[in-house]
Amino acid sequence: MDDDTKEAYSLIAIHCSEESFKVAYLLNQQLSLQLRREKLDLDFSNQGLEVTFPLFHFEDKMQYTSYDLVANKCKSEIANMSSSGGLFGDIPSKKTVTTYLLPELKKVDYFLKIHSEFEVIPLRKIISSINEIKQVISAYLAETETLKSKNNLIFD
Repeated sequence: MDDDTKEAYSLIAIHCSEESFKVAYLLNQQLSLQLRREKLDLDFSNQGLEVTFPLFHFEDKMQYTSYDLVANKCKSEIANMSSSGGLFGDIPSKKTVTTYLLPELKKVDYFLKIHSEFEVIPLRKIISSINEIKQVISAYLAETETLKSKNNLIFD
């Protein structure tokens, strides 16, 4: 019964320090995609903190394949009151908190999720092409079977 609810997709992990829109642009150029930013980002509530991850999508209707590029990291600033114990009382400060879409893969900057209905995806060729981008440090196929937080990859 679990097999019916599983979504068949491939997940490519990308290490790149560029901004999300630049990574989408580079992938569009290298892979002849048309990734566009979605109107709504992927958002979660994590320990009372609202976090959003930029999401880019492209659907290749001719190949029955969809591509989703999503950032793995979201940095949020939270107000932090610290007591100085002095004359002026509490001192407001800000603390930066990093939240991960897939905490098991903290070192990964972006994920390219590829879902295909019928076609066989040339993953080696795609990964090789991504690795040719000079701004990309590395790209490789991520193992999705062992991920505990793979439900975070459901974008619908």
